[in-house]
Amino acid sequence: MRTPGTYHIAATTGIVLALELVSALLWVGCWWLLDHEVVAFRLERPEMLYGMLAGPLLALIFLADLAWRNRALKRFAAAGTLARMVPGNSNLRVLLRFLLLRHALSFAVVALAGPQFGTKLAEVKSEGIDLVVAIDVSNSMECEDLRPSRMEAARRAMAQLIDRLRGDRLGIVVFAGEAFVQLPITSDRSAAKLFLNAVNTNSVGTQGTAIGAAIELAKESFEQGSPGSKAIIVITDGENHEDDAEGAARDAAAAGIIVHTIGMGTPEGGPLPVRRNGQVTGFRKDHNGNTVVSRLNEPMLEHIAAAGKGLYVRATSTSSGMEQLVADLRSMNSTEKSSYMYTAHEDQFQYPLGIGILMALLGLAMGERRHWRSRWSNFAP
Repeated sequence: MRTPGTYHIAATTGIVLALELVSALLWVGCWWLLDHEVVAFRLERPEMLYGMLAGPLLALIFLADLAWRNRALKRFAAAGTLARMVPGNSNLRVLLRFLLLRHALSFAVVALAGPQFGTKLAEVKSEGIDLVVAIDVSNSMECEDLRPSRMEAARRAMAQLIDRLRGDRLGIVVFAGEAFVQLPITSDRSAAKLFLNAVNTNSVGTQGTAIGAAIELAKESFEQGSPGSKAIIVITDGENHEDDAEGAARDAAAAGIIVHTIGMGTPEGGPLPVRRNGQVTGFRKDHNGNTVVSRLNEPMLEHIAAAGKGLYVRATSTSSGMEQLVADLRSMNSTEKSSYMYTAHEDQFQYPLGIGILMALLGLAMGERRHWRSRWSNFAP
């Protein structure tokens, strides 16, 4: 039981820890929203975000200091007289003052990180190659013989490729029973990451694996008559049931476009999970009630790469195989490219900084004791 005149440590600790968790979730949610939904958003100094770790440390120091104050007050006077000798202590004011100062620090750290929004779309020149990645989004890519799944492994490989792009331009084609252009060729890596987030096994309604159609569409995505090297990377498990993928790769090679393939899966394969509300509830069955097993068709992918004069690599749970292909792409001849992208970013640090300053001023202006009338009322007869 709390002694009158002291601070309520248990309740304050619970409130502070709960608010720390809520604020952490809110900051992570804001970061995810800006990074995924605002194409031209970036941080000029992202390393400054490590300063956010000071917030939980300050919370622990505050709680330890409050406990020390309680021990000092209990040594100062007996419980019966403490409330009359120290009448002005306000647990709520102490807590509010700390929260204002603590979160003022968070906004100051965000301001130091230098948030920026793109403000100018202009034509820029760079040297590189044109590259189109065709990603298989058929149901077989849900197989979990690669962890966490073939689809996630393919997205991870694409993310690694985007991070390694310099002056190159990238386009994305998704395919299952049909093929569609997900992202026209661009040098804007932020846009590529944004569109990659939308790639999943629901991207194409018609099921199947039309690798040939994907290669044909990727070939048509390049600007006709544009100079420089061009390449296609097909990321798939190779279960092609639709068309002549080797013939499409051969036609692309004849047009001067190299076709590489990345095999997603294992030759042993695995069952295709059925999910409900994100949980695996069973596995897909065929018409005879047997569990459907999807296997990597490695020979077909090797033949497609050979016909396209490219390389075949197999992804694993620990390596996407993208490093080997990037090294080969770097050996291709680069030419000057031009594209439209954000070239000027305007600082937005003043907004979090202003909020932080306001919270700090409110915290400093707020005393830790109740109003003087409330204090003197304790001595009233």
